[in-house]
Amino acid sequence: MRRAFLLALPALAAACASVEDEPTRVVFFTTDSAALDGPAREVVAGAARRAARFPNSRVRILGYAGQAGEPEANRVLARERAEAVAAALREAGVAPGRISVASRGPVSYELAPVESRRVEIHFEG
Repeated sequence: MRRAFLLALPALAAACASVEDEPTRVVFFTTDSAALDGPAREVVAGAARRAARFPNSRVRILGYAGQAGEPEANRVLARERAEAVAAALREAGVAPGRISVASRGPVSYELAPVESRRVEIHFEG
């Protein structure tokens, strides 16, 4: 058993080290807000570092909102969240031409409320 554990350590270390290289990042938001808090800014900073290491990649940003409230207000909020993340990436030096922004609006399936208040950052290429 100890040998199996020791053999697994390099893979575990590699998995932990590769978090910066993950092609998808998720930024979470508080209710009815598109403001980036401290943890959200850390995720965006990590995404900006990844974008710098892979200068030919494109960055696709998808905004989401919960289902509570008016659907149109949630679509607007999802777009505002995505735009806030895009603006923070541009401020961090990611070229605007590399960034695309879309809103998926309210989620249509059951998630915990905090999971539905999110923006996904996808790296392509």
